Amino acid sequence: MNFLAHALLAGDNPSLIVGGVVGDWIKGPLPAGLPPDLARGVALHRAIDAFSERHAAFRSSRARLSGERRRYAGVLVDIYYDHLLARDWPHHHDETLDAFCARVYGLIAARLDELPDTARPVLNRMADEDWLGSYASMAGIADVLERMSRRARAPNPLAGGERDLQADLAAYREDFTAFLPDARRFANAWQALGER
Repeated sequence: MNFLAHALLAGDNPSLIVGGVVGDWIKGPLPAGLPPDLARGVALHRAIDAFSERHAAFRSSRARLSGERRRYAGVLVDIYYDHLLARDWPHHHDETLDAFCARVYGLIAARLDELPDTARPVLNRMADEDWLGSYASMAGIADVLERMSRRARAPNPLAGGERDLQADLAAYREDFTAFLPDARRFANAWQALGER
């Protein structure tokens, strides 16, 4: 799951949303210098990632990727699933995508000083360029993958990865449709356990 899905799966808890979105920038053991409520959001992010890797539909999506991109399958499927989520957003949330994204950016901005220095410039850019909302279009996905390919140290086939999604869109959508309800149940159960 990528940023949009992590924000959605965090539910209505602001600190879980912020921790979920920033989770990719927090390395090592928790709390990694974070306030405990944000560290819990990062822990949820990690739990969702581990759940995703084990889920049959997610594994099916990974297997659909062309041989040249298979090494980056997890990253690509995360992006594809955010696209499918954003594209069909009204089926998944009562709030509009624009309003949801604005709320997430606002929650992050309110806690920015508590987040790692290395994450702050990227999170500001995320809001300024509306990365979450851009996932709704194929052009937005292409742009994300192009940027990711440039940031990686080694040459990689991430740029153009949207073509694999386009080539088998219906099958990826079927996988995502099977995956998301299970992911929501998992995230809700994880949160309920922590509240006891």
